[in-house]
Amino acid sequence: MSQHQRPHRLTGGAELDDLVATEPLVLVEFYTKGCGKCQSMEPILGNVARVTDATVAMVNPGDDISLMDEFDIRSVPTLILFRDGEPVARLADGFVPTDEVVAFVEEHASD
Repeated sequence: MSQHQRPHRLTGGAELDDLVATEPLVLVEFYTKGCGKCQSMEPILGNVARVTDATVAMVNPGDDISLMDEFDIRSVPTLILFRDGEPVARLADGFVPTDEVVAFVEEHASD
């Protein structure tokens, strides 16, 4: 069970790099301000942080445009799961309920 109760809010690529380098399993939501689906994902991400071993974070690629190319962000919200510092899975289906995000994390946590 993760010790983090709510998602970390990251300000850009440097913070993202630091987090994925220090935590073994990290779920990151790429979002934008004003995105209704992104906002509705925030409580879902809090639930995921409480019930999985993943550290959960949120980053706005609009604050660091290089993230859009680096992680091929074409729509928001996009969820990317990092394991041991590497991206291992992505989910870019808009709003996703808690149980589906938890299943996504658990499925890819130890491929």
